[in-house]
Amino acid sequence: MANEQDQRPGLAMTNRWLQREGEPVIPVSGEVHYSRLPRARWAERLRAVRAGGVTAVSTYVIWLHHEPERGRVDFTGNLDLAAFVDECERTGLDVVLRLGPWVHGETRNGGFPDWVQAADVAHRTDDPAYLDLVRTWFAHIGAALGGRARAEGGPVLAIQLDNELYDQPQHLATLKDLAREAGMSAPLWTATAWGSAQLPEGEVLPLYGGYGDGFWVDADAPWDRTFREHFFFSHVWDDPGIGADVRARSGAGEAAEAAEQSVPRSPSALFPPATCELGGGMATAYHRRPRPAALDVAAVAHCKIGNGSAWQGYYMYAGGTNPRGDDAQGGGTQESHATGYPNDVPRLGYDFHAPVGEAGTLAPSHAHLRRQHVFLAAFGPRLARMPSSLPRVRPSGVEDTTTLRWAVRADAERGEGFLFLSWHQPHVPLPKHPGTRFAVHVGAHDPLVLPSRPVAVPAGTLARWPLRLQLGGAHLEWVTASALTVLPAEAGPVDADPAKTNGADGADKTAGVPVLVLTAEAGIGCELAVTSGSVVQLADGTVLDGRAHEELLVHDLEPGEEPVRVRGPRGALDVLVLPAAVARQAWVVEPGVPGSQRRLLLSAQPLAWGLDGAISCRATGDEPGVWVYDRALRSFRVLALERISPLTRREPVSPGTLREPSPTVPVLHGEVAGRASAPSPATFDEHATVLRLDLPAWVDQPGRDPLLHVDWAGDVAELRVDGRTVTDRFWDGSRWTVSLRDAGASADSEVTLHVLPLAVGAPVHLPADAAARLAAADKQLCAVDAVELIDAATWTEPAAAG
Repeated sequence: MANEQDQRPGLAMTNRWLQREGEPVIPVSGEVHYSRLPRARWAERLRAVRAGGVTAVSTYVIWLHHEPERGRVDFTGNLDLAAFVDECERTGLDVVLRLGPWVHGETRNGGFPDWVQAADVAHRTDDPAYLDLVRTWFAHIGAALGGRARAEGGPVLAIQLDNELYDQPQHLATLKDLAREAGMSAPLWTATAWGSAQLPEGEVLPLYGGYGDGFWVDADAPWDRTFREHFFFSHVWDDPGIGADVRARSGAGEAAEAAEQSVPRSPSALFPPATCELGGGMATAYHRRPRPAALDVAAVAHCKIGNGSAWQGYYMYAGGTNPRGDDAQGGGTQESHATGYPNDVPRLGYDFHAPVGEAGTLAPSHAHLRRQHVFLAAFGPRLARMPSSLPRVRPSGVEDTTTLRWAVRADAERGEGFLFLSWHQPHVPLPKHPGTRFAVHVGAHDPLVLPSRPVAVPAGTLARWPLRLQLGGAHLEWVTASALTVLPAEAGPVDADPAKTNGADGADKTAGVPVLVLTAEAGIGCELAVTSGSVVQLADGTVLDGRAHEELLVHDLEPGEEPVRVRGPRGALDVLVLPAAVARQAWVVEPGVPGSQRRLLLSAQPLAWGLDGAISCRATGDEPGVWVYDRALRSFRVLALERISPLTRREPVSPGTLREPSPTVPVLHGEVAGRASAPSPATFDEHATVLRLDLPAWVDQPGRDPLLHVDWAGDVAELRVDGRTVTDRFWDGSRWTVSLRDAGASADSEVTLHVLPLAVGAPVHLPADAAARLAAADKQLCAVDAVELIDAATWTEPAAAG
């Protein structure tokens, strides 16, 4: 990137992929903000992130959090950046530092301390007075890092300069120089490229984003086309909608709009297409409260892989809680109407509906994305070399709900590839797509026609079907099930005689056979096509009959938890097709230390692990119920775990009413530029109901870590401990989960739940189910449906105990 001093041995980049130790890789980065998490939770959160298949943690360094008053710089406790980087390294995760100094991230002044915001300088430019401020701030960061950010080695893989800067390419290059001057460097330098940003060519890797919905449009706006585009396969990567409201506020809107007419929305030919902000969820603003479903999140990411992504980056991957940061304005560190932003967001809660939530619980999106990430880990070296191709007949636009959405990534020389199919979007339901077959032409190879018979594609289908896949000496022409991972062959003899099967001595005969793991598609039969010289056997040795199709033999496979064996002229391969209902329980442990093996696990309970791969499980039942695939048995067996905490406790809480809600809550608490404002603290306290939550004595027992689950309806809610608000939420119809330990609550604490009613007719956008509940209310909605305490037991592998 226009320099030689930042090269790292073993790391290289082409205009198609990132390469490590001579092998292409497709990194997966997830945003985790250390300053929004208790330090005591860092290790736990990072283990959950790694278990999701994430390989790198990206994090903002938020100036406002570290230096609220000029000269009072804090890098201790939850703000200890160096300690967080060290924890990432111990967990086996690379780090991407997003230095700013302007970061946005729903923070006040975009992360500038108030004294910087008020400074008489031209912010985010090469104004010498502004650069003096940045130079001092970068020097503080560099000193705090203590040499951890260096190009030649260490955990920091990349540094992002500023954020969403659209028309100051020279300033980005200047920030790069200032970072180096402060002792910080990395082999990769990045910048956000959406909004047709003008970047210094060759100096930074352009990174893109993609959100399926967003809080930054007006409450009455329809589902915007900039959101809808991400549910289609395309080679256009720029999203002009991200940050558009902030651009307009900053005065950069006209410049960005002009740039959009002249700058192509496709990646630079110098660099691979890569992302840093795929929506891992979505924040809520007061006026607009999107609640993306797990499949919404997964569909956007899936399409980006099919589009040719060389780097999957998510914002956010783990939610958190804002530092309080109370100031003279009575607000906090969040963006708000009071601080000049077009959106009011919760003062403390930053759950973001992320795969790992504010309280550390895993959202359903964790499982959906996890399957994509383990696919990238196993097949990334092949996939990176496969450019994306789009079909001749493509959807006519974002309104098209009849033309199937699919793409192919393939190697023209080998003929090998993957067919990506996406048939899902929110808000506007898609019908079942009837009579579906694909004709795939790869290079000079004969076309593949699949499936053998037309199928109906159900709405909600996200598929990645292997094409001409070669593994273990076996050759699969195609499979109508999604590739998940490969358990590589271990050293040992292989029984290649099709007449023989594995009996009691099967351990020796399976040692050298890799296992291809796939997941079935709900509502679509699994077909496996092989050449006529291959044999497909069940686990008991029965040879399956195939039917002829396009000079191939096609076998119908029944998904299950035992593999079939494909024997070809040059070797054998086990093919394990997990049922669609089981697939969401799949976890793959990637080798983190020399000598360790990739493992396939099944668990309905949340798992986590670090660099050593030792499993921990938070189980709500009497047993953890974790299964591991045993290659010798060719089936799953129970994984031995030890309980290291008290048994699971679950207990309902009966709230006691201390104050009834006001019967006359206003429909509107104020507005800015036509967007409803959140209620002031005084208004909230005047109209909110107050409920007392008495905690049982067991929450204080050693080893306990209880969560409070609140099912409620209304407008805004706060949880207070001994009179102090510890977190808050805007209602969007979802369950609210709070960690009592993080909230600082004990059995002796005064814990109160405050819920503000939401008036019928309030000008806020809600998800459909929440909007329907509000519409059915009598004048206003205020309800607490259930409150429950639960503490799941912790189990670990014996080697990890203690």
